[in-house]
Amino acid sequence: MGLRNFVDKIKPTFSKGGKLSFLHSTFEGFETFLFVPNTTTKKGAHIRDCNDIKRVMIVVVLALIPALLFGMWNIGYFAGKTGLAAFWFGFLEVLPMIIVSYVVGLSIEFAFAQMRGHEINEGFLVTGLLIPMIMPIGVPLWIVALSTAFAVIIGKEVFGGTGMNVFNPALLARAFAFFAYTPHMSGEKVWYAADSVSGATALDILGQPGATNLGVYSISDAFWGTIPGCVGETSTFAILLGAALLLFTGVASWRIMLSVFLGGFAFAYLFEAMGPNALFQTDYPAYYHLLVGGFAFGAVFMATDPVTSAQTNTGKWIYGFMIGALAICVRVMNPAYPEGMMLAILFMNALAPLIDYFVVERNVARRKRLIKNVK
Repeated sequence: MGLRNFVDKIKPTFSKGGKLSFLHSTFEGFETFLFVPNTTTKKGAHIRDCNDIKRVMIVVVLALIPALLFGMWNIGYFAGKTGLAAFWFGFLEVLPMIIVSYVVGLSIEFAFAQMRGHEINEGFLVTGLLIPMIMPIGVPLWIVALSTAFAVIIGKEVFGGTGMNVFNPALLARAFAFFAYTPHMSGEKVWYAADSVSGATALDILGQPGATNLGVYSISDAFWGTIPGCVGETSTFAILLGAALLLFTGVASWRIMLSVFLGGFAFAYLFEAMGPNALFQTDYPAYYHLLVGGFAFGAVFMATDPVTSAQTNTGKWIYGFMIGALAICVRVMNPAYPEGMMLAILFMNALAPLIDYFVVERNVARRKRLIKNVK
């Protein structure tokens, strides 16, 4: 009650006619973040629900926490730490990346909201955490800042803000960093901690010609997450915990999640059945692909983005299946680039509206035939 009273007391200062009315959008953003708006609908079509976009975004943030916390511990583990010391080490490595991501991204969001005179977009609550989680630990903070700025300005604001963007902003940030500053994002420097601890990831090992296993890492290591990699992508178990929360709350589409894994496994099994040859250097079980790299993380948290994914139920099956299939094709057919999830999702982001268009047109044509037959 004390905080609510304080906010109500200073609200006139930021309202129309107040001394700081030019900061109304910023104030409203903070107020609606702290409290559910008490406005009521008076006309037009509205969804009457206690949840707004901020609350949905917070559910996604909570779903990310298991992977984030494990990723922090894993960083310290590979730096030779144990127990709480490992977590604390990783926490201090990741925290600056999170701070830079939020400071840069929210500053741009607030600036655009003030210039346009509209409400603060809530989507960056998730994007600001996703960006550092899909970056290699140790990437320079200025790269994180530039990538975040690119994602928010080019990926969101030029399209009109949250809900209007075509591509997933977090993946755009990674794509920008990958293609603009490749040495910091790929190869043997894809993961490292302090004191120059470095090495190839399990995914890099799979990309090597003639690879038959994960090298020194076991399938158990890949599932639980004790392998090197980006902050949020190493532990399949932690990612599945987040997936359970998203599915239980209805925030994410189970059709997209399931179809991504089905598409990935189907094509990985196809390449496995073909065996190693001059084009496909594969000789390991198909399910390896589902446990290493960003496949599981992308399937759960990236492909299911409700803004950039397909909207129709049939379209979701097609969209998800193609993401999984394309990711495996990139991995297998281009060993120089062992991770294909980022490119697969961005490519299908661009095709999602087209998929929905053909699904809707097909349904319209089918209903027209039914009406014609009835007549």
